[in-house]
Amino acid sequence: MSVTKQLYQLQEVDLEIESNERAMSYVASQLGESQAVVRAQNQLESEQQHLEELRRKQHSAEWEIDDIVTKLTAAEEKLFGGSIKNPKELTNLQHEVDMLKARRDQLEDKALEIIDQVELSETSVATISNQMETLKAEWHRQQQQLSDELERLKAVLSDLRHKRQLLSDKIDPQAVEFYQELRKEKGTAVARVEQGICRGCRISLPTTELQQARSGNLVQCSSCGRILFLA
Repeated sequence: MSVTKQLYQLQEVDLEIESNERAMSYVASQLGESQAVVRAQNQLESEQQHLEELRRKQHSAEWEIDDIVTKLTAAEEKLFGGSIKNPKELTNLQHEVDMLKARRDQLEDKALEIIDQVELSETSVATISNQMETLKAEWHRQQQQLSDELERLKAVLSDLRHKRQLLSDKIDPQAVEFYQELRKEKGTAVARVEQGICRGCRISLPTTELQQARSGNLVQCSSCGRILFLA
């Protein structure tokens, strides 16, 4: 086997290695915390805090209503109990009862509004919680798939690197060194020749270069400098 064919095969393996390394890098970057889950968690915590605040307001309104009702009951007992005979005192007490009733009605309306808000917030908390659990389940499934794919790519890379080592050991060390320097410089060190054209730079090759390349010797393209390989 000619040295150019050996280097071309080595390059094919190197390209596979690079492709799998890029795939590994991408898969690895996808592993980790899910931003969608984090956003859902933050939204849930915010809505839960809002719900707790509404419940505190509800309890506060209910306690205030209870206090007003207690005062109103006592005032009405005094008003209608017959113990107070003074017209002015009765008038003042009636005014107090009216004010307490107005305050009670106002607080009851407020409490009803808060109850409606609590119910809406409870529904929102339940909805977000369900969405978050769905996102978590999907994230765990994806993470498992990514982990499996990462392990598969590691195994493929291990095999490719072993294959590369076997190929490299069969090639003249100086040719391998030259090939590696060209790869660093140009990305592709060995270019196929098809229909008299270098596929590295797409320039037609002189007849002398084509003849030399057919011999299997290490010949560089006079245009791009890549090693020429005729299949």
